[in-house]
Amino acid sequence: MGGLLDGLFGSERIAALFTDRARLQAMLDFEAALARAEASVGVIPANAVAAIVTHCRADLFDLGALASATALAGNPAIPLVKALTARVAADDALAARYVHWGSTSQDVIDSGLVLQLREALGLMQTDLDRLTAALGEAARAYRATPIVARTLLQHALPATFGLKLAGSLDATARHRQRLAEARKRALVLQFGGASGTLAALGDKGIPVSRALAKELDLPEAPLPWHAHRDRLAEVAVTLGLLAGTLGKIGRDIALLMQTEVAEVFEPAGEGKGGSSAMPHKRNPVGSVVAQAAALRVPGLVATMLSAMVQEHERGVGGWHAEWETLPQIVLLAAGALRHTVAMVGGMEVDTARMRRNLDATHGLIMAEAVSLALGEHIGRSEAHQLVEAACRRAITEGRHLRAVLGEGAEIRQHLPAEALDRLLDPTHYTGSANAFIDRALAAAGAAADRSR
Repeated sequence: MGGLLDGLFGSERIAALFTDRARLQAMLDFEAALARAEASVGVIPANAVAAIVTHCRADLFDLGALASATALAGNPAIPLVKALTARVAADDALAARYVHWGSTSQDVIDSGLVLQLREALGLMQTDLDRLTAALGEAARAYRATPIVARTLLQHALPATFGLKLAGSLDATARHRQRLAEARKRALVLQFGGASGTLAALGDKGIPVSRALAKELDLPEAPLPWHAHRDRLAEVAVTLGLLAGTLGKIGRDIALLMQTEVAEVFEPAGEGKGGSSAMPHKRNPVGSVVAQAAALRVPGLVATMLSAMVQEHERGVGGWHAEWETLPQIVLLAAGALRHTVAMVGGMEVDTARMRRNLDATHGLIMAEAVSLALGEHIGRSEAHQLVEAACRRAITEGRHLRAVLGEGAEIRQHLPAEALDRLLDPTHYTGSANAFIDRALAAAGAAADRSR
């Protein structure tokens, strides 16, 4: 990391896996494993391995020179293999003959990327587990805490904060499964040689492939996937879906942090969320990052999907479009996930303010409850008209709905004072919220078991 915005939008741990040096090392790890695998099945001399492996260290190479050569060669594997061969030749000319034996640039680049993704997605899976746990804990803690449910940004009906959190928990649990499944399908060896036949290895192609997969601790794909990019596209789409949910969580928290609402706050900290001009400001930093990722990632996912249409056995441009795009998706999603874990784990909840906001419309939020109860006696349509008229009067006169309802003779006839008092209590109108929370908690637990 080194960019001014990297610490804001990214994740330091994930970013370290996608530096130029890390990319180079992943490709060199492939070359070292290839040498060991080929020696193990008799394709190259066993005494050539040490000389090759010794030089498969990224710190031995000039990144600037490789970058310049890549601009001419068209991909970074070509100059890397050339430089590696030269280094090996300086120590052992015979061993240098066997560098990159029977492989191709795409094998090196794709398998190197898979090695990077294995580490990155593993870290993200852990963070996703942490987020799921934090949401579950919060859903339990606030299962009975009444809050305004808002539709089209307007007060709708009472709900519970626990139910709101359970919705995010349920979505996050699905993402845990998606990510676990995508990892199983995508993190596989790429090894096909020049055109996907391993012809250069003769009858040793499959044995080398099997040995190479074992060396890299990667599953062996049924066949090379040079021009079939669904595995990597699935990773992109999965992270795109995750970014969308993180953006939703961030947007809700930002809205709840508004001065006029002030029900939930991101965790405070020295230097966090301040303003360069206004000392009183407490800005939703994590929410902003999550929403920014949700806005940026879909376009990058679209690039990955477009890149799936590749020509014949090796693509012209589609493969190349992935090189920077997928790491950007991973970094943005990982950064948003990091911030969301911190937000949910340390959020400050003002339950008293939640209750005051429920009362902000002076009982109007309970109009549906009254209308339905009255409808049992006089029919839904007539009850709706009576309660609607009472709501208009309460607004016009600036009075509480309970007082206006109590003055209506027809309403009092069917709903005595005790009934009205109960109907105007938001805590008595949260429906199946508890049951839904229990379902979300159970589903999240089951999903955790399946994703292990």
